[in-house]
Amino acid sequence: MKKVLLIAALTAPFLTGCVIAVSDGEAESHWAGNNSSWEKHHQANREKIASLALDTSYQSVLSQLKTPEFTELLKKEDDVYQVLFYATHSIHSDGKMTKDECTPLVFKNDKLIGVGDSIYNSLNAI
Repeated sequence: MKKVLLIAALTAPFLTGCVIAVSDGEAESHWAGNNSSWEKHHQANREKIASLALDTSYQSVLSQLKTPEFTELLKKEDDVYQVLFYATHSIHSDGKMTKDECTPLVFKNDKLIGVGDSIYNSLNAI
């Protein structure tokens, strides 16, 4: 027993900065629960997006939804297209947001012309 105590006493200075994590599952259930902050954020984005009307101004949407996860900007002839991507659903469990986990909002000349993948994909045809 004295040898174990001696070894523990001698190795203790070398263990500074080490973290030993022991979990009872509380942290995992907290993050996996329906009340996580990212789930609330996605839900809030879905609700705000659902309430948007066509022809809403770009600035009005930005003031309601704040900073998007991704943006795109395109000019075709005399028209300017802006696409804002907002997180609305998680597909991958990697902690990184990707465009396929977002809902695109498409603006033409600062006015909302559509929401979703269909309108976004139609930009390729323009």
